[in-house]
Amino acid sequence: MKKHAEPEDDEHPIGTTPVLDLGTLSDLETLIPALADKRVVLIGETHDRLEHHLIQLEIIRGLHAIHRQIAIGMEAFQQPVQRHLDVYVAGELSERELLRKSEYYQRWKFDFRLYAPILRYAREHRLPLIALNLPVELTRMVGEKGIEALSDEERAASPDEIDRSDATYEKRLEEIFEWHPRVEGRSFDRFLEVQLLWDEGMAERAAGFLESHPDHRMVIIAGRGHIAHGSGIPQRLVRRIPVSTAVVLVGWRGEIGPGLGDYLLLPHERDLPAAGKIGAFLDEDEGRLEISSCTPDSACGKAGLKAGDQILSIDGQPIANMADLKLVMWNKPPC
Repeated sequence: MKKHAEPEDDEHPIGTTPVLDLGTLSDLETLIPALADKRVVLIGETHDRLEHHLIQLEIIRGLHAIHRQIAIGMEAFQQPVQRHLDVYVAGELSERELLRKSEYYQRWKFDFRLYAPILRYAREHRLPLIALNLPVELTRMVGEKGIEALSDEERAASPDEIDRSDATYEKRLEEIFEWHPRVEGRSFDRFLEVQLLWDEGMAERAAGFLESHPDHRMVIIAGRGHIAHGSGIPQRLVRRIPVSTAVVLVGWRGEIGPGLGDYLLLPHERDLPAAGKIGAFLDEDEGRLEISSCTPDSACGKAGLKAGDQILSIDGQPIANMADLKLVMWNKPPC
């Protein structure tokens, strides 16, 4: 009788299986001192998870108690709005004015209540907020037509160098590209160009601040994909300026193994309270926001609004589109 062949995997023998000792788990109180000797701490987030942003704030607070000169780099704001962040931190711009002037709800769109505590802490303690992200017009153009289609002015706003040598990162991005629905005409090459442009642009912006502020440390908060494995922002930052870094990932759904990051945090889920809503289906067209119908028992119906009515203003604030509506409603309680 033939003997069955035993399965073999010379590349990954069973004896090398990674083991995570759950008995050694620590907490944020232990983590903060371990991060304190790094000039840059990068914290990867899932943008819409409240608990991720609460952890980011606790790390910022902890590091700020040790080092008074801390800057906060944020993917959530695009580089051209830096002047508005500066004025906000100086106490000369309200939250609503910041959201309007930065076009937050057109450009980032995630519920501002997720980020508001971090911005308020920065304002209270006069910590610089650094807009890391490239303008969406630039990344959209590259996604549609490629880097070669950029004008001289657009190239001047782009990072000075784009490193394409990380084949492992490219492979991970290709896997992500395959998971997503395809936009007609979009190729992986264009997708890759946009991702590299994002990473290099945010790294270049952070490096520029650190070079011009040698007394400052920085906490960078960005999506996990830009930080995990050190492949996105971290290695591109260190290529520009030799700083010590730590990669902190908040939550993870993929494979866990060496090189993923320096620290992996496993928080309990926290949800934002229900947001204020007017309770209507809306049509947006050419500077008009029109009601198509009111939902049952809603503020819309109780106010006597009906299909075809146009929303012109709320609380004296002009309304021309969904971004304007979100700007007015973001901090209102449910009706």
